[in-house]
Amino acid sequence: MAARTLRRAVAAPAALLAALGLVAGCTGPEPTPTPTPTGTGDVAPYLDPGLPVAERVEDLLGRMTLADKVGQMTQGERSVVTPADVTALRLGSVFGGGDSMPGDGSVATWSETVAGYQAAAAATPLRIPLLYGTDAVHGHNNLDGATLFPHNIGLGAAGDPDLVERVARATAREAHATGVNWVFGPCVAVVQDTRWGRTYESFGADPDLVSALTTAVTGLQAEGVLATAKHYVGDGGTVGGVDRGDTPGTEVSRVHLAPYAAAVERGVGSVMVSFSSVDGEPMHAHRRLVTDVLKGDLGFDGFVVSDWAGIDLLDGEPGFTRDEVVASVLAGVDMVMVPQDPWRFVELLTEAVADGEVPQERIDDAVRRILTVKIGMGLFEADPVDPSAADAVGSPEHRALAREAVAASLVVLDNDGTLPLADGARVLVTGSNADDVGHQVGGWSMSWQGSSGDVLPGTTVLDGLRDALGADAVTWSADGTGAAGHDVAIAVVGEEPYAEWLGDRPDGARLGEQDEAVLARLRESGVPTVVVVVSGRPVDLGAHAWAAATVAAWLPGTEGAGVADVLTGAVAPSGRLPVPWGDRPVGYAWAGAWGSSEDAP
Repeated sequence: MAARTLRRAVAAPAALLAALGLVAGCTGPEPTPTPTPTGTGDVAPYLDPGLPVAERVEDLLGRMTLADKVGQMTQGERSVVTPADVTALRLGSVFGGGDSMPGDGSVATWSETVAGYQAAAAATPLRIPLLYGTDAVHGHNNLDGATLFPHNIGLGAAGDPDLVERVARATAREAHATGVNWVFGPCVAVVQDTRWGRTYESFGADPDLVSALTTAVTGLQAEGVLATAKHYVGDGGTVGGVDRGDTPGTEVSRVHLAPYAAAVERGVGSVMVSFSSVDGEPMHAHRRLVTDVLKGDLGFDGFVVSDWAGIDLLDGEPGFTRDEVVASVLAGVDMVMVPQDPWRFVELLTEAVADGEVPQERIDDAVRRILTVKIGMGLFEADPVDPSAADAVGSPEHRALAREAVAASLVVLDNDGTLPLADGARVLVTGSNADDVGHQVGGWSMSWQGSSGDVLPGTTVLDGLRDALGADAVTWSADGTGAAGHDVAIAVVGEEPYAEWLGDRPDGARLGEQDEAVLARLRESGVPTVVVVVSGRPVDLGAHAWAAATVAAWLPGTEGAGVADVLTGAVAPSGRLPVPWGDRPVGYAWAGAWGSSEDAP
């Protein structure tokens, strides 16, 4: 890994290097020699930012006890571990799950929370800073007031590597404002069946497209936030769209491996393994693919992290055993995400090393990788939270970027000339997703599964149309009635929020009864109707070929005005399908979009 790509400009060593007394009431393992200054005024070499990263890492590794090392390999969840636990266990990382927003989710609360954990890490004898991770998969999506960008499926439709890098940079800046220094993204799954509930987390079905958009890695890490390529490998190769499938090894080589090679080439610092299996072997225990292929053949020299309680699944029984801990670490997992019981993980791994089941060399390799990332990022020199960065959250610049990304992501599927909307047109707007920010942002938005309503500040598609056309030209109808007398009806329909396997639809993705009823009323009215689909994947529109125009808007995020930009002609449509939609192939877009009857070249 090119460590220099992770470092951001930081203040002089201060908060994380200050002597902070132990957390009250906390007792830890056997003490590690503290890196106190020598009689000549020198500090331990690993604290000297002027030395090469590798030299600092080896100095620090040589000072660590087994307790220090096992702690660095352990990641606890914010709602379970306290700052005192961080000090006692010498944890290497803390993360927040999809439903683990601290307090009110404000910048101040986030910053206070992360700073508290970092202070606890600084209270350990070696003062090794934490990596604090979160699933900021389309913006810092558990932060109140954050800018949420289109989910990856929409960015895949835009197909613009530079745009994806700029979105990642903005995401990193908003994460940095809260002290978060690790993002569990980008997801570089190559989705092969859009019935899968994680389809919208993928950039698309084409390995070349997904590989090209690993510019997200560059964007995150250029702003000093660690990126994660996930989920290694083959998670997009589901059977029947059902999550956590078993992918043939030949399919992994042909389809799923290329984006990881691209991410490694870009210097990605971490890779998260998948819940899925390859050739019947769970990825969390797949030594050949994790150690031999990823770390060997692809040359990945960052660290590998497990997914949420991923080692628990190896034997098919609840919880994790010593055998599962040993299997995952020997396979090449360097840091283990144990959201429920990090204390037991530390105990079991320590015992396994003492008994010779896990060689000390494997522990040292894992910890060396973790420390190389931390030192390369400049974490020992950085303040845990930068108050001056708070203005980035939800800034006008970020919202303008999100609006640009939304407009670029729209794919016109059909159009008889109704789009763009004519000047002076009287427009009826309806549909379940026309005036609902929660539906626009989808899952992974202030909660794991997402929810309806005003979950975050933003503009809906209805808001955008009113702003663009004037309030007098736009009529809102919740149920699609009252279309008579209007020139055009715009029905914004689609899916409600979901995430992961709870969004699997083996029987196919379809519109709900409410939206079907709205479309039936509009068809009966005879008013030319534009169907805008807000969804995380293609939905069945076979019964609605009668519509004057159909537009895929994916999950646009907080800036619904970007949809209106295309509908009104302020921005020409440029998106292409990143996945098949019915009989339309990857890469499809209506030629010229406006009134043409030929497919795009």
